Amino acid sequence: MENIEIEDKGQASEEFKGTSVRDVLNGSLLTRDIILKNIVFVIWLTFLGIVYIGNSYHAEKVARSIIRLQRDVKELRAESITTTTELMRLNRQSRIQQMVRSNRLELKESTEPPYKIKK
Repeated sequence: MENIEIEDKGQASEEFKGTSVRDVLNGSLLTRDIILKNIVFVIWLTFLGIVYIGNSYHAEKVARSIIRLQRDVKELRAESITTTTELMRLNRQSRIQQMVRSNRLELKESTEPPYKIKK
């Protein structure tokens, strides 16, 4: 048994001993028996490589999207604070009185304080 395994290892190493860059480039490396026996594994590795590359592109796209959305949230938060401040300024009693006078409306300020209606 051990002799067979040693011979197989020797045969596999002999097949790759003569491998040169030219064999890889012209495709003759792919026609060797050891590659043909493991073609399913080679295809699986190729598929995993493609999935890995696609996953990294997707992760970069999501990261760019997150950064863009965070920037938009900061801008919208600043706009919200500005709008809230402006509304608070416009709702002051003195500002409302000024707007009523400038528009010449026939409104007068109540002199009696508000009270609750009890049932």
